[in-house]
Amino acid sequence: MSGNNEDERRERARSSVPPHLPPAHERDPGDAWVFGPDGTKYWGRFGAAGLLCWHREAGVLLQHRAEWSHNGGTWALPGGARRENETALAAALREADEEAGVPPHAVTELFESVFDLGFWSYTTVAVEAHEYFEPVVGDFESLALRWVALSEVESLELHPAFASAWPALRSQIEAL
Repeated sequence: MSGNNEDERRERARSSVPPHLPPAHERDPGDAWVFGPDGTKYWGRFGAAGLLCWHREAGVLLQHRAEWSHNGGTWALPGGARRENETALAAALREADEEAGVPPHAVTELFESVFDLGFWSYTTVAVEAHEYFEPVVGDFESLALRWVALSEVESLELHPAFASAWPALRSQIEAL
């Protein structure tokens, strides 16, 4: 992004006001809230997926979430709503490419971890980057992106769901 576009992106990411969504008929049908029996809402009509991108020297790629987002200001994985009939891998790669410039050709899938509530699910897709790349903030959903050593992830203010999942995810990566 250049000058004014980058400034606008940063301002939107720092705002506590969510961006205006196009009308439902103009966006993907997966881009919608799902409500649990207790009224808790989850993003992604067909579930959601995030990409845990790991590089042996650089660590894991984390996204500092925009202030307006769910648990804004915390660190988590790039990801988002799945499209209808989209695999978790395809969704995670698409979202990570859009949000962080993760080149799909430069990663290999390692494993998937699924958090399933019955009516909604989130799949963490872990991949290994076989070449280093510089992440690029591609939209207004991120304050920043950075590679973080496995041993330093817990020192950041993590999204609560990611914080809960991280110990098991870290163990799986360390076992490789």
